[in-house]
Amino acid sequence: MKSTLFSRALLLLILSGLLWSCNKDDDKDPILDPDATLEEDINNWIYDVMDEVYYWRLNLGTPIAATSDPSDYFKSLLYVPVDRFSVIYPDYQELINSLSGISLDPGYEFKLYRDGNTDIVFAEVLYIKKNGPASSKDLKRGDAIVAINGTKITVDNYRDLLEQAEQTHTITPLRYNPESNSYAQMDDISITPVQFSEDPNFLDTVYTINNQKIGYVVYNFFAPGTTADATKYDKEMDAVFAKLKAENISSLVLDLRYNGGGYVTSAVNLASLIGPSVTSSDIFSKTKYNNLLASEIPALSNVTTAFLNKAENLGNILTDNRLYVLTSSGTASASELIINGLKPYMDVFLIGDTTYGKNVGSIAIEDEDNPDNNYGLLPIVTQSFNSLDQSEYSNGFAPNIEVNENTEVLVELGDINEIMLRTAIENITGIPSSARVIKVDRIELANTLEKKIRTGKMIESPIEK
Repeated sequence: MKSTLFSRALLLLILSGLLWSCNKDDDKDPILDPDATLEEDINNWIYDVMDEVYYWRLNLGTPIAATSDPSDYFKSLLYVPVDRFSVIYPDYQELINSLSGISLDPGYEFKLYRDGNTDIVFAEVLYIKKNGPASSKDLKRGDAIVAINGTKITVDNYRDLLEQAEQTHTITPLRYNPESNSYAQMDDISITPVQFSEDPNFLDTVYTINNQKIGYVVYNFFAPGTTADATKYDKEMDAVFAKLKAENISSLVLDLRYNGGGYVTSAVNLASLIGPSVTSSDIFSKTKYNNLLASEIPALSNVTTAFLNKAENLGNILTDNRLYVLTSSGTASASELIINGLKPYMDVFLIGDTTYGKNVGSIAIEDEDNPDNNYGLLPIVTQSFNSLDQSEYSNGFAPNIEVNENTEVLVELGDINEIMLRTAIENITGIPSSARVIKVDRIELANTLEKKIRTGKMIESPIEK
């Protein structure tokens, strides 16, 4: 594969946002070695991609045998331990679907906790997805799952039971009763995962507290839309901000605690709704590519992304030019891009936990010229900076106010007594909450969001088929 051919293809991606794929040559079809095995063809393709687009291409690892399993071959090329993020998937289409919120899913997410110093593990429901299989069940945030398929969850079996939850399964839930300060067992619930489009726009509302109007938005991943409507979710977000602006809110709380990342285009859209007085003349972010691409294509040596002109922008009506963002250790990639990109323009006030720490981005790559190669790559291709050339958040953004939701029994998202929203409201109004809260002592082991393909991803351009 000639670098000039690749460079033209990548330049088209940067300038027009069209589908990019490696080995694309408009003049002639590629010729594969007739004596090569499929693994050799795939691995040669992997090497060509990485040798041109990989952000750390000067630090490529020594490749193992070209006849090796493609996943092993890909991993041998990574710049470790610096690169914690580049990944390969055996099915490119599954990768793209997952990044857009389409996957085989039971429709609920949960965290796993160890009960004190015992071997007992329980799963606490984080949220129920709209129109998913769990949405029609008697299940809600804060319910504790103690058994899957009749087997009690323990430190020894929870990984195996998590896999069972990816198929038709039965859960045994408990529900907390604040009056009795105890959990009551509910009837078992059977759930069958289905493939559906999860809407990232989870919740939005306005509270009037002490004569102040506070907007609250829960956004769970960055995706512009669906196959049927490529900008459906971005347009929904625009409508949300139009409503908040019409309500004349004075403060905005953006909940990104469960947002592990996604498409940069949706991050630009959201930031353009928040930044005060930002227009297409203002820089949201800067993008740096590897030395080869930057030297061969002058346009890639100084890449800037501007804000969008949005009539729904409400930045000017926010008190003290401040945005409140609720964060966790799972707040990653495109979520951190929002924080970094808005910092030069306003006070971005974080409440929660230190964020994930990922300032690098990927492009989803498939091999269009070899129909037998189903693999998809997400190599690190870029590093992101804000308009002030700041990018030093590889260890995450530390919160202004540290709050851990694991210290209380969970209540519904949007409830003003919920620990993180409550803390934000207290800071906005200056009035301490009188909420009665139930403190708990538990150790988090894992959560289902960590297994999502989109978690920890910052995708530089949407993929159009």
